[in-house]
Amino acid sequence: MTWAIFQRTIWLAAITLVVGVVALAIAHRGAGRSRTIPGAVPVPGTADGYYTARAAPYGPTPAHQRTSCGQPFTSTTEGIASPVLPCGVKIYIRFQGKEVLTQIVDRGPDVPGRSFDITKALADRLGLHGAQVIHWRYAR
Repeated sequence: MTWAIFQRTIWLAAITLVVGVVALAIAHRGAGRSRTIPGAVPVPGTADGYYTARAAPYGPTPAHQRTSCGQPFTSTTEGIASPVLPCGVKIYIRFQGKEVLTQIVDRGPDVPGRSFDITKALADRLGLHGAQVIHWRYAR
């Protein structure tokens, strides 16, 4: 191997090493950041990891016999309606010392200032009547 080829090989190896280090640094720097949607407002949380929200009970009607997630909606259906969270997301709901694991089963509410609707069966289990402030967190 001639001296020129040896120098070219060393230079290419050095450039490849620098590019690799820069790529790893960029990937590592972006790994810890959460992706946010432009214009999104962060949800304020409490110190113990629970968020607060207003919720109210609701029940099935003749016009609303299935949830928008496709489940039959009966008087015994337990779950949460959310306008944002996708169907099937599991969350813990805490109200007046009681905590239950439930999931998103429907879309709604359409009421300003309210984040969730709670099925009548789940609201009865929690002792929630009327619009109330609840605490909630994602299940892990």
